[in-house]
Amino acid sequence: MAQSRLERIGTIYTRAQGLIRSGAVNWEDRPLWYDVYEAFPPKENPSYDRPAPIIPLKPIFYKEDKIRALFHKNNKKIGTTNLFDSKHKTLTQKFIDNYQKVEAQYAETGTEKQIYEEAIDLLKKDFEVKKGDEEVSLSNAFKEAQEKTNVKINISDLFK
Repeated sequence: MAQSRLERIGTIYTRAQGLIRSGAVNWEDRPLWYDVYEAFPPKENPSYDRPAPIIPLKPIFYKEDKIRALFHKNNKKIGTTNLFDSKHKTLTQKFIDNYQKVEAQYAETGTEKQIYEEAIDLLKKDFEVKKGDEEVSLSNAFKEAQEKTNVKINISDLFK
């Protein structure tokens, strides 16, 4: 058979190779990765007792990540984001842009809290200008759609 199923004895490659050599698996039925593994074997044989290499991790955080974390920490309910809409910026991206503008204005004089509050105020003003005085909700959107199409639909009839 294929030796032992323990990872200490052989690798998955040697087990598959043993099955093919013994005739338990036909050559035509070999795994898809088998040919790739033979063509490009690993530099070091995979073994359970090989120590993991000590590689220093690269810092992958950007300056915007700190701002984004601050925004999401203080604003839990910001709504949904349409991932198909690439024309408009997300609320988070708008906040980051506002934060960077305010930070550039204050340079070294403002504290993080002041910059954050002013960026939030700018974001609220921007949102109020676009939103206007009209309240946006699902029921209002449904009423507008009914008025535009002139079709009378009763929501309770939909679920009967």
